[in-house]
Amino acid sequence: MPLTIALTGATGFVGRKVVAELLAGNHAVKALVRDVSKADLPSDVQLVKGDLHSDASLDALAKNSDVVIHVAGLISALNSQDYFVVNEQGTRAIAQAAIRNNVKRFVQVSSLSAREPQLSSYGKSKRAAEDVLMGCPGPMSRIILRPPAVYGPGDRATLPLLKALTQTFAILPGRADARFSLIHVQDLARIIVDAASSDKTGVFEPGDGAVLGHDWKELAHVAASVENRNIVPVFLPKFILYGVALVAEAISTLRGKPSMISRDKINELYHPDWVARGEGWPLKSPTGFAQGFAETLAWYRQAGWLPQKKITT
Repeated sequence: MPLTIALTGATGFVGRKVVAELLAGNHAVKALVRDVSKADLPSDVQLVKGDLHSDASLDALAKNSDVVIHVAGLISALNSQDYFVVNEQGTRAIAQAAIRNNVKRFVQVSSLSAREPQLSSYGKSKRAAEDVLMGCPGPMSRIILRPPAVYGPGDRATLPLLKALTQTFAILPGRADARFSLIHVQDLARIIVDAASSDKTGVFEPGDGAVLGHDWKELAHVAASVENRNIVPVFLPKFILYGVALVAEAISTLRGKPSMISRDKINELYHPDWVARGEGWPLKSPTGFAQGFAETLAWYRQAGWLPQKKITT
């Protein structure tokens, strides 16, 4: 049954895929956007100008909506407090708006980092956001999705890692014994939309269907097959990247712009277990890494984000 969906984070990497999936399912979509002129969303989407700190905007978004899907969040920051201002306080604000406007269901897109809050301020803020949502009073049905690493066409966050997997010697920031789950952005969008109309509640850790997750050697093997070349994974010692992160943080502070490289991020990258746990979220024909990797590389190359593949004879 078509629903009226109030969506945050609609202009982001995941959010845009969620919008497309919702419209394909004939749902009505209301999206919270900072700048209407730059939103670049389909004309079918009703735009609500504002942000997570404007109660008036959040009330306008939630009013007459059946479901709130909360995708927005901060993934890099100049200091730890900024994560909590957006991720924790922002979740509190949109959850309270949903309750004030009698929204029946709330879908929160969290992160697998919330499972290990001791590793980073980001993970701690995402766990705090989960606690805020679950602690809100009232009968509103609520569900939390903790996706693992999300990749796919259009994503800049995983570009450096996927680029490394196209090199003969893939220099990787992680442990040789680490295992982790992955999910293609299109599959995550499908799961988020499924969750909006589901009656499931609680916390779920979706993945690509690989029960035991993946490891770097497997990914290098897949990449070698896709690229038709020998690829050898080389694992950087953690202390080297810690030094790089210290420099990156100092430059970030001077420039006043957050960096994706930080000591917190290094802690996450070197954690040995990011495998999704529990029942996950069953999908028909999930995207395996071989398919997703090839598709994403092709997109990167077409967009000019990666050099064209060399033809060997």
